[in-house]
Amino acid sequence: MTAALVECADLGFRTKDGLELVSSVALQVHKNERLAIVGPNGAGKSTLLRMLAGLLRPTSGEVWLDGRPLRRLSPAERALRIAVVGQSDVPDPRLAVIEYVELGRVPHLGLRGRSTDRDIVVDSLRRTGMLKVLGRTIGSLSGGERQRVQLARALTQEPKVLFLDEPTNHLDPRARGELVELVAGLDIAVIAVLHDLSLVAPFATHVAIMDASRLKAYGPPRQTLNAALVRDVFSIDVLRLPHPVEDRELTVFDIPLRLSR
Repeated sequence: MTAALVECADLGFRTKDGLELVSSVALQVHKNERLAIVGPNGAGKSTLLRMLAGLLRPTSGEVWLDGRPLRRLSPAERALRIAVVGQSDVPDPRLAVIEYVELGRVPHLGLRGRSTDRDIVVDSLRRTGMLKVLGRTIGSLSGGERQRVQLARALTQEPKVLFLDEPTNHLDPRARGELVELVAGLDIAVIAVLHDLSLVAPFATHVAIMDASRLKAYGPPRQTLNAALVRDVFSIDVLRLPHPVEDRELTVFDIPLRLSR
């Protein structure tokens, strides 16, 4: 197997107050693989993502990017290799879409001519289906449009790895599926925190299940999202049923509601 693009070993983070948010995580992500990080609220998913992306310095362990310790790369070097779309990113609503997406070219200033930069910006908007809104302001966009524009900005960085922190938050079911489908079609490695378990199996090549700050399971979706693990970590049942029309299997997460009558 080829060398890992992103790798970590014994990765952990503890707050100054001694609270352990992530403990002893080890995993690898190779070129074009898609890793979904899942788990209950407070399990350490976003903390793990931020350490893998170089946004948070681990208190133990190491992260490597292309075989180099991530901590030894300057912010400029990381920006040439890594793009991050965070759940709390709030672009200035007054910015025109084209201006906002062009900001993704900042790490490449001086490496190419401006005409090439503009071609990359337009191509990123085309790939995300957002060419139609390039003249509008960020504040005029719907939630789904804003997510796609943020993704377009990330793609203009031409990253080797794309990090997404809960990218489907605040989107309706159809928009969630469309965004995940778009990301899955990118020819780069993707590491994403996902809450919607129904999207994980179609999207991910690998799944990391976090529970109480620890890596509970890591591997292909079929292996990790098994009935016993899902019941243990999420306290729900997972059912695999034949699709009534298509020749494929449906994965259903059964969330019982015990309502008083």
